[in-house]
Amino acid sequence: MPRPARPLRSRRRHLALAALTAVALGAAAAAPAAHAQDEPTDLITNGDFADGTAGWWTTANLTGAVDAGEWCIDVPGGTANAWDAIVGQDGLPLVTGESYELQFTARASSDVSVRALVQRPVDPWPTALEEFPLLTAEPQDFSFTFTANADWTDAQLAFQIGRHAEPWQFCLSEVKLLTGAEPPVYDPDTGPRVRVNQVAYVQDGPKRATLVTESAESVPWRLHDAEGALVAEGATAPYGEESTSGESVHVIDFSAVTAAGEGFTLTADGETSYPFAIGGDAYRDLAVDAMSFYYPQRSGIAIDDAIAPGYGREAGHVDVAPNQGDGSVTCFGGACDYTLDVTGGWYDAGDHGKYVVNGGISVAQLMSVYERTLHAPTGDAGRLADGSLRIPEHGDGVPDVLDEARWEIEFLMSMQVPAGEELAGMAHHKVHDERWTGLPLMPADDPQPRYLYPPSTAATLNLAAAAAQAARLFEPYDAEFAAQALEAAETAWAAALAHPDVYAPNTSPDGGGPYGDSKVEDEFYWAAAELFLTTGAKEYEEFVLDSKLHDADVFSESGFWWGEVAQLGKLDLALVPNALPGRDEVVAQVVAGADLYLAQQDESPWDLGYGSNGNFDWGSNSAVLNRLVVVATAFDLTGEARYRDGVLAGLDYILGRNAMGNSYVTGYGSHFSENQHSRWYANQLDPNLPNPPAGTLSGGPNSIASTWDPVAQRWLAGCAPQRCYIDDIGSWATNELTVNWNAPLAQIANFAAEQSGDLQVSPSCEVEYRINGQWPSGFNAQILVTNTGDEPLEDVTLRWTMPTGQSIVSSWSVKLDQEGQVVTATDLGGGTALKAGRTFTFGFIGSKDGRPAVAPAYVGCTAG
Repeated sequence: MPRPARPLRSRRRHLALAALTAVALGAAAAAPAAHAQDEPTDLITNGDFADGTAGWWTTANLTGAVDAGEWCIDVPGGTANAWDAIVGQDGLPLVTGESYELQFTARASSDVSVRALVQRPVDPWPTALEEFPLLTAEPQDFSFTFTANADWTDAQLAFQIGRHAEPWQFCLSEVKLLTGAEPPVYDPDTGPRVRVNQVAYVQDGPKRATLVTESAESVPWRLHDAEGALVAEGATAPYGEESTSGESVHVIDFSAVTAAGEGFTLTADGETSYPFAIGGDAYRDLAVDAMSFYYPQRSGIAIDDAIAPGYGREAGHVDVAPNQGDGSVTCFGGACDYTLDVTGGWYDAGDHGKYVVNGGISVAQLMSVYERTLHAPTGDAGRLADGSLRIPEHGDGVPDVLDEARWEIEFLMSMQVPAGEELAGMAHHKVHDERWTGLPLMPADDPQPRYLYPPSTAATLNLAAAAAQAARLFEPYDAEFAAQALEAAETAWAAALAHPDVYAPNTSPDGGGPYGDSKVEDEFYWAAAELFLTTGAKEYEEFVLDSKLHDADVFSESGFWWGEVAQLGKLDLALVPNALPGRDEVVAQVVAGADLYLAQQDESPWDLGYGSNGNFDWGSNSAVLNRLVVVATAFDLTGEARYRDGVLAGLDYILGRNAMGNSYVTGYGSHFSENQHSRWYANQLDPNLPNPPAGTLSGGPNSIASTWDPVAQRWLAGCAPQRCYIDDIGSWATNELTVNWNAPLAQIANFAAEQSGDLQVSPSCEVEYRINGQWPSGFNAQILVTNTGDEPLEDVTLRWTMPTGQSIVSSWSVKLDQEGQVVTATDLGGGTALKAGRTFTFGFIGSKDGRPAVAPAYVGCTAG
């Protein structure tokens, strides 16, 4: 009995398929066991259909007839997956290391893509070839080559032709599987050998490029503007052989250039780079796009095409057929006797699953985009105001990035086990389909049953940390929601303390990734830190101080990711004002971590602070960006320009200065990723569907991908780490999109967008902020503003963010305006100029909650 081919897998997947009914249309004739090396042998029986359909089989829902050597098959509409309708042939022998060529001619009654596979038809359905030819009304000849990596006596050729809404006709002829083919070679388009940031360099920031060349000596370089005029010239600095790229390279440093504009190019060693800008506001666009990425990822809501042009679609998983829906989901295997409404949240990646541990870090980093603007010297909360992103919640007065975050926070809260149940307050680890669905498949068309999977301590603490952060950020805008979030966070914390060792396994039922995690000290530390920052409560302070991670160096080579989150706690403890004893030590740890990452980056001719050990892991691009988040925080804490410059130079790698000559962000640069692994951003498979939205990050090179990704297995064997990447929708190991990979892109793009000018607007304005006295419900603050320059300062304005739990009651000698947590001081001294060497002093009475009053992280000073 023939079996269906397995679907494309997504992240951390082990596969099993539902059995499909198939009917044999003729017994497969025995194929030769050995292949002559001098002449190709055709392994297909009756590939010209001279003997009707002998040797072929179809699923039971297909009918057709052979005419003049062409088999035309009527395909029903309304199937959800490609493997719901299959034409195939079994019993094909493959030999390890031998190369084969699949040839066939095909046409269709309408323009459709089908899935052509050579695979072994037994679990876990290993694949030797997987292609998605696009068929038209005119017959087309197709040819695909591959090299077998195992001896199979029972390989299967399968044409998966289901998934289409309307009935259509598939016509097939001249099918051959030939031995003795030339081995396939992957020759990616890496563009010019002068590799640059294809988007923009900040005008007063570092400007470097990497030249791929075999020259052992320096070669001249020239920078031209868009009109071809020479702007600057110099000589390259040879680096030599570089291990992560497998190439010999030089470095071009043109940081001294101060010209601004678009269309600059670098020429060296006979090559001219892709064009790029210097200055301008390209990163502002990238910041908006990286955050607006989340709206089309929403589950449980129709995506409005007017808001996200080209990405409008029906709501997914809202209990409307064929969806099983998320409105009343029960536990897998009958493990609970309740159901939860878990509608909403973000689809985790390119599939239809939603995962609390991945959602937790993602939404925390997205909220940190906003929280940074409240406390960092170059932060600008105005850029994130209501109306700043492509989302539907405009007009509510809430910063758009917080509105987007709320969509996920409410989902995380909905995953809590109800009161009265055995694990009340814990969070279910994930919700996803019973079985994997194929590509492409819109969320509204997903027919699979959905299940909750068991609660875990890690998921519970993710909820606690993210909801606690949301509570303090939403308090100025929606006190009721902030209180709900804090209640959910504290309930989750108590549940995690009661159940500290409920671990998610590293295996998973079909249909979803496991996200296994049996080490949760880092989640406890992160959650305690966020709850302390929001409440100031002694129990959370003591837990932070007693944690073995508090004094430990967590800024390690591995960086932070969903399975290692202690760094998130330390980053926030360092940046968000608080009265934690010994907080300066936390700041020092963050800065030391940034020094480590910056030192690694400085040693790389790509300014790449990652992968020097030769290992590029799954989602390597997010690892690169998460390191830059630490370096950016060091800049916010110290004001040292070398950290700022390190972030900007590190971003070059993501935007094209890499071995692939590729920008890993869709829509940015001359050559960018656009076929990320996704079920609905699937233009590569269906021209009626879009590519991912502008601002979508690809996972990036994965040096171990060739061992388990069939597309990578086929094309990337023996690749140098940086070159273990292919922009193919089938390569989930190198080219997936996920919510947790776009989150650090949003953080770094927003940081870069704020670095286009001077680091300090008024360098001769020095501010001292003193807490002169405090009592249980209030405090007295005094602020001294000194002109340290030689000229008077006109129209001095101060800006700061009130720490959590504090607000202005009254003031003297100044006008104070408070909007949310942001305070602006104007009319200092009645509006008179502050003379050189003079100090102006004003003060205010503030209210506070039970925690000690502390100074803001930063007070900005500007002058007219």
